[in-house]
Amino acid sequence: MSRDIVEATGTVKVCNAVTRKMEEVPRVVRTDEEWRRRLTPEQFSVARQGGTEPAFTGKYWDCKEGGLYTCVCCGNHLFSSETKFESGTGWPSFTKPVSDQNIRTDVDTRFSMTRTEVLCRRCDAHLGHVFDDGPPPTRRRYCMNSASLRFVRREDLQG
Repeated sequence: MSRDIVEATGTVKVCNAVTRKMEEVPRVVRTDEEWRRRLTPEQFSVARQGGTEPAFTGKYWDCKEGGLYTCVCCGNHLFSSETKFESGTGWPSFTKPVSDQNIRTDVDTRFSMTRTEVLCRRCDAHLGHVFDDGPPPTRRRYCMNSASLRFVRREDLQG
């Protein structure tokens, strides 16, 4: 086990977006100190502290390449470019995750609002929020922060 993982906290089942198979993987839990060493200050602020990058500033809000968006903290497969759409909000937006098993949601009442927060199921990274104003067929808009994501081009994906 890696020295920076705080404790054995069990496993979670997630979908491998490349093979389309469910896999049991270890949860990823690290200290804030270790996350700070692994992430940029912006990534740490957004993914570990629930921050939000300013609209139209993240590197993926207008990315049109084919591929897979993974968690910047643990590599969990999150969103496919096939479900990405231009929402006009300035953040990468998707109609659905690669699998509902790869994310979890929680109620977010910060800033005097009630929203549905989206988190990585494997490491609990804050990814963004989901809203019910997206396009058909899901009518969902997963509004994510680029700082919480890592993009892998289709040609670089391996099974």
